[in-house]
Amino acid sequence: MNKEDLLIIFTKNPIRGKVKTRLARDLGKDKALEVYKYLLAHSYEVTSPLPVTKHVYYSQEIGLNDRWDHGDFDKKLQKGADLGEKMKNAFQAGFEEGYKSIVIIGTDLYELRTEDIKKAFSYLKNHDYVIGPASDGGYYLLGMNSLNSGIFINKEWSTSSVFRDTLKDMEGSNIKLLRTQTDIDVLDDIKDHPDFHKFLN
Repeated sequence: MNKEDLLIIFTKNPIRGKVKTRLARDLGKDKALEVYKYLLAHSYEVTSPLPVTKHVYYSQEIGLNDRWDHGDFDKKLQKGADLGEKMKNAFQAGFEEGYKSIVIIGTDLYELRTEDIKKAFSYLKNHDYVIGPASDGGYYLLGMNSLNSGIFINKEWSTSSVFRDTLKDMEGSNIKLLRTQTDIDVLDDIKDHPDFHKFLN
């Protein structure tokens, strides 16, 4: 096990009406929850093989008797007033524990592969930051070798300006961009994907 690399996984507790709320407007709360559980399963599958330390941060309360009990996942609780502060606190805790390279992902990504995360850690060996742009203007992965708190403030989270504004906070640094991927948030994100057709009927 690599003791210098830390993967932070931000997840929401899978509660009906609390996840994929924009998707629920078209599919209903029950199917939106099914989609999110499907994405959770995928997130677990792609992160399980990684030989790094893995911290799963829950949005509301630490889950009991769930998939993250299986494998080398440490469970923690997100702390902060907004997404930016929650991510900053998670990164800060990781660096204070002595990790040299830290990568964070969410659990809304069906295109994400194990190899994408491996590449992110590899790039951090000779880059200051690695970031994966999302098609909606945000980002799906962020990695760094030391804490830059400015990345997490003065952002309009869940808007199309997040990725662009984050890059501005990294100006003058050595940055590696990953391939663009799609966060699953609205019906258009899944309607043409055959793996999601079972949720649309």
